[in-house]
Amino acid sequence: MKNNYLIYILFSTLIFSSCKTTQDIVMPQRNVSNFEKLASIDNVLSIEKKEKTSHFDENYEIWFEQPVNHNDLSKGTFKQRVLLGFENDTLPVIVELQGYGIYTDKAGELSSHYNANQLTIEHRYFNNSRPETIDWNTLTIENAAKDQTTIINTIREALFPKAKFVTTGISKGCQTTMAHRRFFPNNVDASVCYVGPLNYKREDSRVYKFLKTVATKADRDKVAAFQNLCFENRDALLQLMKAEAASKEMTWEFGVENAIDYTILEYSFAFWQWGIPVGIIPQNGISTEGIYKHLIDVVGYGFFEEKAVDGLQPYFWAALTEQGIYGYETAPFKDYFGTDKIFKFDWAFPEGISKKFDLKPMQEIKSYLDNSAENMLFIYGEYDAWSATAVELNSTSEKRELYKFVKPQGDHKTRIKSFDSKTQESIYSIIDSWLKK
Repeated sequence: MKNNYLIYILFSTLIFSSCKTTQDIVMPQRNVSNFEKLASIDNVLSIEKKEKTSHFDENYEIWFEQPVNHNDLSKGTFKQRVLLGFENDTLPVIVELQGYGIYTDKAGELSSHYNANQLTIEHRYFNNSRPETIDWNTLTIENAAKDQTTIINTIREALFPKAKFVTTGISKGCQTTMAHRRFFPNNVDASVCYVGPLNYKREDSRVYKFLKTVATKADRDKVAAFQNLCFENRDALLQLMKAEAASKEMTWEFGVENAIDYTILEYSFAFWQWGIPVGIIPQNGISTEGIYKHLIDVVGYGFFEEKAVDGLQPYFWAALTEQGIYGYETAPFKDYFGTDKIFKFDWAFPEGISKKFDLKPMQEIKSYLDNSAENMLFIYGEYDAWSATAVELNSTSEKRELYKFVKPQGDHKTRIKSFDSKTQESIYSIIDSWLKK
């Protein structure tokens, strides 16, 4: 018995000594949770597991630390909010690139369709994803694209090394998606963009042409007639706006007198953008209260009122410096204005700062789409006013798998589900092919 024990000790010693390090010894591995994997990411400041939502098995709110300026790290950092809906580490990851703040933790159209994972990234400087003091010159599409790439790369490495990644965005989120692909064309496998403009000037005049040609002349005439009705009753509508301002504690940086004019001018754009039925437009004989109610029902207060503008300040900065917007033609209402000048959004710059519009960023996105972009799909509504400056594909687009679908008479709410079943099948067959590559 003693000799057998000595033989066992000798044999064990030889086996152990043959290992170069203790790392060569195979030990049982503990399963590392998704929470731990996410928490181990270097630039994650905090992480919280949230209640389950949609089809996701796990939901997380994550705050990333990001450079204020990716090209100058001395400018400091800010925290950026990210949501992750986890279903399975082998399923696709749908990356919702918000052009604004995050407004929901629920699954979007693509992640619902594919029962996929969803990564939602709040745009820099919206909501609480901002430094205490904003250097507005650091709010650029390049810095935003670098934010998104950092997050995608670290999430992919931590949880989804073998999964397909598809970016998607709606409206300004579509602009954000295009910009991300222009700067980092190979960061994801494909992109699906909804109802996003590609403006080539600060006030892109294609909008004016669109408003003069959209739908039928009879329908356009009804829209114009209502705007004329508003201007004919402007003084009464102004008094109603002042009363509403007093009761709801609303103010306008450029004054209530301008607010009523801008609201009436915005009516035609908002009408077509949101697909308002022509049949509900008030006719002559309606009370001024009825005129005012319809005007505000369509336009609202959320584009011009001071508190709303404060919340949208990052949008206005981006639109006025790189991404473009539109203005308002006054020529059709020259009798009321005594001028045909274009009303602009200069007043929407942050207090004490303005900047010349840079044509180059949108031109570079156009060049990218025209020449080298791959695996991108665009969704638009025919009657949506933002379709005035929609992406235009060229003769080489299909070879590079760029596709565009336009919903007849669709508006800014157009999604894949808005199309007929045959078109939906065509759209999803394209996305399916990208996910199988």
